Amino acid sequence: MIYTKILGTGSYLPKKILTNKDLENIVETNDEWIVSRTGIKERRIVTDENTSDLAYNAASIAIKDAGLKKEDIDLLIVATVSGDNVFPGVSQLLQARLELNEIMSFDINAACSGFMYALEIADKMIRSGAYNNALIVGAETLTRLTDWSDRNTCVLFGDGAGAMIVSRSDKNKIKDVITGARGDKDDLLKMKNLDIKDPYQNQKFEMDHIHMKGAEVFKFATRIVPATINNLLDRNNITLDDINYIVAHQANERIIDKAARDLKYPKEKMFLNIHRYGNTSAASVAIALDEAIKSGKLQEGDLFATVAFGGGLTWGGALIEL
Repeated sequence: MIYTKILGTGSYLPKKILTNKDLENIVETNDEWIVSRTGIKERRIVTDENTSDLAYNAASIAIKDAGLKKEDIDLLIVATVSGDNVFPGVSQLLQARLELNEIMSFDINAACSGFMYALEIADKMIRSGAYNNALIVGAETLTRLTDWSDRNTCVLFGDGAGAMIVSRSDKNKIKDVITGARGDKDDLLKMKNLDIKDPYQNQKFEMDHIHMKGAEVFKFATRIVPATINNLLDRNNITLDDINYIVAHQANERIIDKAARDLKYPKEKMFLNIHRYGNTSAASVAIALDEAIKSGKLQEGDLFATVAFGGGLTWGGALIEL
């Protein structure tokens, strides 16, 4: 029987910090308004780096942390909605820059749930017997897609990358991964593509930016987070008492607060770093997991759950023993 485990993690954040105070000079807002509604105090933003740069730095740390040689990696998946280009994908750029073998490399788009989707794909592909060591990365430069005149969205997002090595194991460490989607027919969270071109005019168009119906997204998130955790518990015949920690997508501290209340789970056992980074979309869970492990909040032998939700509308969760 082939099982899987986390062999190493890494994360990388841009150096430039954009505080709530800085945002007061850009849009009509203030620190108290932002913190009370989101829990965010600052976020990191790119100035001269691209998504593939962030991914490279996080991936390099994860490979070193895992103690692998580059030739040991035989699968690469990058979750992002903010790639360097429409194509080639960030994964192919990253493969070349890391000087990996000519392995399967592809990007996936599941918005903020992207890293959970990457984890499930890697887990199942390794369990199939076809692969041994997968490098999965969540990397975003969302501030490139942000409308800095929209105070309801521009205060939320930040840039960053997180990475993980998922490997074969003789013990069942990644116990369960679930993902799902509900078609967003109501356009609760979206960014439009360019318009169709008239071949006789061949116009130039400006790229759109992120649009979000915040109240409706909040309702979706506060329902799906506890539902996903409970689904994991039911599928594995355990209770919350068996869980040492929960690492949730860092979108809004109020969502995590409500999930803790609804689950009747101690908030101090819910990881938080949103105050420093904001919502980094597909990078969020990966960064949070790396920090939870490196800080000692998660230790070897701990059983923890992780959960994410995002545009699509998508969601995912996992039950893992470190």
